[in-house]
Amino acid sequence: MHKYQDSSVRMIYEYYKDDLINILKNIDTHAILRQLSEKNVLNAENYMSIANECEGDVFPAKLYQDILELGREAVIGFWECLYALQKDYPNPDLLAVLDEINHTGEHLVHQILLDKHGHLLDPDLKASQNEHKQHLLKKTENLVEHRPPGTTLEPQEFYLNERYVNLIVVSTDEFRERPQNELKQTGAKHEECLKKMKTGLEHIFPNKLFRWNHQSQCVPHAVMVSGVPGIGKTTLVQKFVYDWVTGKHYQRFAFVFFFRFRDLNRLGEVSLEDMILHQYPYLENQIGSILEHPERLLFLFDGLDESIQQMDFRRSKLSNSKVKENLGEIVVSLVRQRLLKGCSIMITSRPTKLTSIDTGVFQRIAEIMGFLYGDRLIYFKKHFGNEELSEKAFQYVHENDTLYTFCYIPSYCWIICTVLSMCFRDQPTINDTMMTSLPKTVTQLFVTFVSNILANHSQTEEGARELLTSIGLMAEHGVMNHMLVFDKRHLESFSVTHDNHLSSCFLMESGQPPELDYTFLHLTLQEFFAALVHFINYSPDKLQKSLNCDSYKDGRAEIFLQFLCGLSDSSSRSMLKSHVGKLSTQAARHVISWIKEKIEKRQTSTSEEEKRALLNVFHCLKENRNKDLASQCLGSRTRFELFDVPLNPIDCSVLSFILDSSEKIEELSLNECRISAEGVRKLLPALHGIKELSLAHNNLHGSGTDLASGIRNNQTLKTLDLSHNNLEGPDISELMEVLPTSQIENLDLAHNNLHGSCTGLASGIRNNQTLKTLDLSDNNLEAPDISELMEVLPTSQIENLFLAHDNLHGSCTGLASGIRNNQTLKTLDLSENNLEAPDISELMEVLPTSQIENLDLSHNKITEESCTDLASGIRNNKTLRKLFLDNNNLEGPHFRDLMTALSTSQIETLCLMKIGLTDEYVPLLVPLSENENLIELDLSSNTISEAALSHIRELIMKSSSLKKIESFQAYNLDNRTFLYILGQKESFHQEWQNQFGFG
Repeated sequence: MHKYQDSSVRMIYEYYKDDLINILKNIDTHAILRQLSEKNVLNAENYMSIANECEGDVFPAKLYQDILELGREAVIGFWECLYALQKDYPNPDLLAVLDEINHTGEHLVHQILLDKHGHLLDPDLKASQNEHKQHLLKKTENLVEHRPPGTTLEPQEFYLNERYVNLIVVSTDEFRERPQNELKQTGAKHEECLKKMKTGLEHIFPNKLFRWNHQSQCVPHAVMVSGVPGIGKTTLVQKFVYDWVTGKHYQRFAFVFFFRFRDLNRLGEVSLEDMILHQYPYLENQIGSILEHPERLLFLFDGLDESIQQMDFRRSKLSNSKVKENLGEIVVSLVRQRLLKGCSIMITSRPTKLTSIDTGVFQRIAEIMGFLYGDRLIYFKKHFGNEELSEKAFQYVHENDTLYTFCYIPSYCWIICTVLSMCFRDQPTINDTMMTSLPKTVTQLFVTFVSNILANHSQTEEGARELLTSIGLMAEHGVMNHMLVFDKRHLESFSVTHDNHLSSCFLMESGQPPELDYTFLHLTLQEFFAALVHFINYSPDKLQKSLNCDSYKDGRAEIFLQFLCGLSDSSSRSMLKSHVGKLSTQAARHVISWIKEKIEKRQTSTSEEEKRALLNVFHCLKENRNKDLASQCLGSRTRFELFDVPLNPIDCSVLSFILDSSEKIEELSLNECRISAEGVRKLLPALHGIKELSLAHNNLHGSGTDLASGIRNNQTLKTLDLSHNNLEGPDISELMEVLPTSQIENLDLAHNNLHGSCTGLASGIRNNQTLKTLDLSDNNLEAPDISELMEVLPTSQIENLFLAHDNLHGSCTGLASGIRNNQTLKTLDLSENNLEAPDISELMEVLPTSQIENLDLSHNKITEESCTDLASGIRNNKTLRKLFLDNNNLEGPHFRDLMTALSTSQIETLCLMKIGLTDEYVPLLVPLSENENLIELDLSSNTISEAALSHIRELIMKSSSLKKIESFQAYNLDNRTFLYILGQKESFHQEWQNQFGFG
């Protein structure tokens, strides 16, 4: 940077403006301000208060601008700060920008100037470029928004920049088979994406699509942009072209050619030149000159999933732009650089299409994730143009889980806003009563949408039924066959007439007569009509065939099935009655019978696939809104679990409805379901009757407030498993505030990084009188933590305490203090803590006065030197029944002291597995033969010979004291001898002969 002139430094800084603001937004503010202060770029104290007060992009934008105004040294200092931060804060956007600057090097300024000013063209070519830009400007400057009847029958046009709301586009590098419906799958990924924006996903701005790719380590010439239906792929391409036309970016491309696959489907075999001139005939005189410089050309193809061509991106053969070939071969040859080597190409597609093609030929793959929270609100404000209406509408949608989740999709936002506009238009005032009458489910949303359209047309009941039947049959054909685009032949085949205003409210047409194509306003509207037709024109056989589509693995029918179930709700159907007459109650009963059958069949499902299928049926139940039906389907089961089934927030909302419908579910296990904080919020209202709740392995970091709220409102909860959730100080503090008033008896907080959080934990335990079992294993607790916990242990009712793998070396002074004054503790697990001689000595001093029955000291590097202390504690203790000393180094002369103490102890279970025992020390086991209480003895994984084992066995056989022994195990590391016997002593001899062939 120091090598560049002032103007170049400023130019580079401004070139990366969007990236830098996004980086500042997503890395630690304190860290960047500290770095800037250390490098004397600015005073961090002046900005810290501003950072705390600002939201969203306000502070990052201000910081960016202030640094620019401070001049050259400040800008260079800022870059140096970012470079220094990349190790501790490996933000993907930061790494990508720094990587691009490093690899572009001295050519960076040239690249920026080229993107800003473009190539020098001869006068004729420049004139053609200007004509081309004017043509594209007319095509892209307005955003066409389809409007329902009641406002106007014509589509509305808005200036693109006035209506456009930024979409989130992120980098990705793989596409896989998606078992769920695309909208639901991406909806689940959306929240995950938002969480990863800071650490795991690169944010791709439109002006970044053809810049250096950090992942593929090249400047991409072929880019794939993926996104579910309605998420804005076409609008993004339109904005991209508009920004090129208006000089905002990528002037390095002298010509940009924009095509839609649906418009190209009818072309047949053409040459590349023909394909261009078919859409841009005014370029005919210059087409040869234009194609002479492929590196100056960009081809945009929208809607790969709408193409009728099969494309094999693994091979290509076309290399001449004048040779006629099918469209698929032209596109593949452009992508593979066999045709017009050096040109750039971008293709958009639905995700499902990409599972069947080789995406490895694309140097950048990006996915549109739709709207963030703030973007949704902006969309509502732009749509309504009224502050009160937009806020009321947004608040209502935000409180409706299902509707809000789908609001990440722009076209869904349009449908929702359109429906709410219709509802508000018919009401003189917006009051609470009116708000409660708004649609609650996706089915009701579309019922309202369609009924409002029908209400604005003078249409006979018979005419409306006839039209909706023909449209519905065509819609279902499309759903079942992955078909979004229909032509005149399809309309004729299904008797769909498109010459009236009503059908044009549901179907959009594109292309030029006579070659017109038709699509539904949105895929979900198509799915709705596909379901509605079964209630207008009920046929048991046809409906059953449609219901059987739940066997499709690609999720194509999930939302269609939910609409079938939603329309089975009489209140949802009734809204259409005045327009189309009565809808079939037989169809409703048929669907409900199917729901019951599916749930009964999958009640005992164990595979993830079957559990996901069961969850899909639950989605159908929620859309039906019949709590009695949900309760009836759950039957008498008292336990429900979905182990290792990813649950997004809308899944959790569905589960909440299901659980709230049943008063019998007492045990809920959702381990390893990757539930987010928002998902927890959705679940909480339904947990009021749960006695045992397990949410292990869900990364609930930051969910303390919501978890605390759930505990506070539940007085039946006895067992709570929150292990493996990355909970920390604030989460624990909030949980512990409500622990004293809860009825929880068993609490598992293992694997939660609780180091330093024991002040809050101790507070909760001190005031609680119900907690019996507490698991704090794998939390890296140390001396101060243990001291705080042990101070409150004597006043608690805890009987079982697990502190395994907690780094307790040197912490036993506090531990011993807590044990000494406690009379309720029965089980203490101190395994895997690197306890040594002083620790063991302190523990054994207080063991005799404790009530401990089960003590686990395994995996602690205890040596033979501690056997005397162990012996002392055991000898004077009358309560110990189980002792685990496995995986310690106990061989040595003092081992006899331990065995002698054990001979008179009350111990029933003794584990001495892998303690380094060899033949030399086997005789030291002799005192065990005097123990009258021993039931289980484990000597596995010790290097003991067959002869020595035989000696031990004979010792057991002959002992008059070992009357109760039921289990004796011995397994040698050298695999030469194995002994595992269950039963009374009398059966030992025969069992030994049967297994090993000797006596």
